[in-house]
Amino acid sequence: MPIQTPTTKQRKWLAFILIGITLQTIIILVFVLTVMRVRNPKIRVRSVTVEFPTVNSTNSPSFSMSLNAKVTVKNKNFGHFKFSDSAVSIIYKGSAVGNAVIPGSRVGARSTKKMNVTVAVGSNMDPFLDSGMITLSSHAKLEGRVYLFKVIKRKKTATMNCTMDVDTRSREVVNLRCK
Repeated sequence: MPIQTPTTKQRKWLAFILIGITLQTIIILVFVLTVMRVRNPKIRVRSVTVEFPTVNSTNSPSFSMSLNAKVTVKNKNFGHFKFSDSAVSIIYKGSAVGNAVIPGSRVGARSTKKMNVTVAVGSNMDPFLDSGMITLSSHAKLEGRVYLFKVIKRKKTATMNCTMDVDTRSREVVNLRCK
């Protein structure tokens, strides 16, 4: 039997099949590198209001107040982020002076969830209130999972470290810095 050489029609079909396979490979590669990459969500304090500040600088120096914080959890992933109950701590001079619970929740894909957190803060430490300012820092850690397409689950953690200066005279947060 003589060996047949491919016709032009067969060569065209072979070229189309190879181009199709190449394009599918490129599309899958772009999809995996962009959509399937799971990032850590971000938690931030947007604003803080001060309620009921009391400062005692006489015999036993102390302070107490209630902080109402607007907290946002931003999820940049293509799957939702589900986290369990977490704690936020308010620290003054290295000691915890207030704690609150951030209730567990779910943040949708590529969205931001806004929450209000109220923390009762109080300390018997000397606040050095010559200027009426108290410097506090807040720390929170949200541990949860990002679910992609209801099949892929990745553990991720959102952390927050903020510093704020509370003016007890004007009852407001003067300087709020978050990392």
